[in-house]
Amino acid sequence: MNVGLGLYRHMLTRDYYDFARQAGCTHVVVHLVDYFNRGTTNPRDNQPTGSKYEPWGVAGDPEKLWTIAELKQLRREIEDAGLVFAAIENLDPAHWHDILLDGPRYEEQLEKVKTIIRRMGEAGIPVLGYNFSLAGVCGRVTTASGRGRALTLEMDGPAEDEPVPKGVAWNMVYDEAAPPGVLPRVSNEQLWDRLRRFLEEVVPVAEQSGVRLAAHPDDPPMPTMRGQARLVYQPDMYQRLLDIAPSPSNALEFCVGTVAEMTEGDVHETVDRYSRQGKIAYIHLRNVVGKVPHYRETFIDEGDVDMVRILTILERNAFDGVIIPDHTPQMSCAAPWHAGMAHTLGFILAAKAVLKSSSFGLLMEKSVPRGGSH
Repeated sequence: MNVGLGLYRHMLTRDYYDFARQAGCTHVVVHLVDYFNRGTTNPRDNQPTGSKYEPWGVAGDPEKLWTIAELKQLRREIEDAGLVFAAIENLDPAHWHDILLDGPRYEEQLEKVKTIIRRMGEAGIPVLGYNFSLAGVCGRVTTASGRGRALTLEMDGPAEDEPVPKGVAWNMVYDEAAPPGVLPRVSNEQLWDRLRRFLEEVVPVAEQSGVRLAAHPDDPPMPTMRGQARLVYQPDMYQRLLDIAPSPSNALEFCVGTVAEMTEGDVHETVDRYSRQGKIAYIHLRNVVGKVPHYRETFIDEGDVDMVRILTILERNAFDGVIIPDHTPQMSCAAPWHAGMAHTLGFILAAKAVLKSSSFGLLMEKSVPRGGSH
């Protein structure tokens, strides 16, 4: 069980790598998509939060893929700072919007995704996180409702009032010159069929390249958002995704906070189920209060999720991937993002140290039965 930090495009500098090491991290998960590009609602001193309906920003250059040289150079810089380059999180909507939308450039963009996977394999980057979603991460608002009036994210009801406009996919603008109008509605089964076609095409390439594809659940986990169907909004739907293409390269980017927001199942039992299968590539750790469509993100040491229990289950199931903080409430200081991340990382490292102690391990072996309940 390794501890890491997720870094956004503008954070890929030695100062941020040093901060990760100072906070006790050994690994980093990298976002190469610039979610903040000309966006009006994403402050660069925070994770991309957006607003209920406003897109995060403008997608990248559709003709410019990440090169092998760029990926190898980034890996060298990360390793020179004493860290491990664990994963790339998310594809740029510019490179795969017509895979999501089943649009006219489907085949062309499918080859682009395959090229990205092959280049990652050649550069020695083992995991690609992705989120197969039309509406993407939306429907949330920022409020000062955290402990001590900390700024945090919450969902204040369904997000169906504004459909997704043309030229937008995965909550980013990929075509600024798109005509007026909105995306046609897609059913749940249509979306699952698109995912099946995608996985059947790219999983063999990932296998050949030594790369694991890691699927994020829908965030927020609603059956529909902005009129568009969602895929993984209940825990059992993760199993359906895995069963489409049984392979070590078809895995999960498991978001504890998102799963806790789901209206069915138990997050602790779900972590146990998928970690016992060895299907979790890496983990987002975040605590919440409530369920969709009304929940609030909290500090790691409060909320509805028993984080020590989660980490105990992962330790028992010999999870050897990376755990990174997901969102954190913003703390009142000169560096709100850094402080929030340091607080979460300190909690994770302390819990990990306790779990590694021989006396605690013996106690938990006797008291925590299989399935994660206690």
